[in-house]
Amino acid sequence: MKTTTNIKSGSLSEARRDFLKKSGSMAVMSMFGVAFFTSCSTDDPDPNTGGSNNPPANNSGITVSPNAITVDLAVASALAAAGGWTLVTSARVLIVNLGNNNYNALTSVCTHTQCDRNWTFNNNVFTCTCHGSRFNTNGSVVNGPATQPLRTYPASVSNNVLTVDLS
Repeated sequence: MKTTTNIKSGSLSEARRDFLKKSGSMAVMSMFGVAFFTSCSTDDPDPNTGGSNNPPANNSGITVSPNAITVDLAVASALAAAGGWTLVTSARVLIVNLGNNNYNALTSVCTHTQCDRNWTFNNNVFTCTCHGSRFNTNGSVVNGPATQPLRTYPASVSNNVLTVDLS
């Protein structure tokens, strides 16, 4: 008696092999893409809408020297009212008016990745828009990814002139 045995080698046709390679790669990349983009998302509202988010381009009344920033408060309209703020880019300093003639000065260099020019201010919180780190007006971290506070500088007012000591 003659027995016929079908032997399956387990090898796939070339077309099927190519299809599985491409579809498998696409599936892996799409899962990575979804995970990547959702990890970069935030539930916070867009920091570039509403509020006092963009300091004025004209910082008249502000003078920067190697060891100090002086601000003529009669001229610097960005700091005229409580909640007003400005970014002094040449000195890499944020200044905020806390009200009652009190001001805080903080470095604008984010402790996460050292971004220094991308800031917004809303509800007494500075947000570094590079990666979303948030700091209160004392420089303490409110939300990361930053883990270290912003450096603070002494600020004092005399004769309607604010002086920030950078030394």
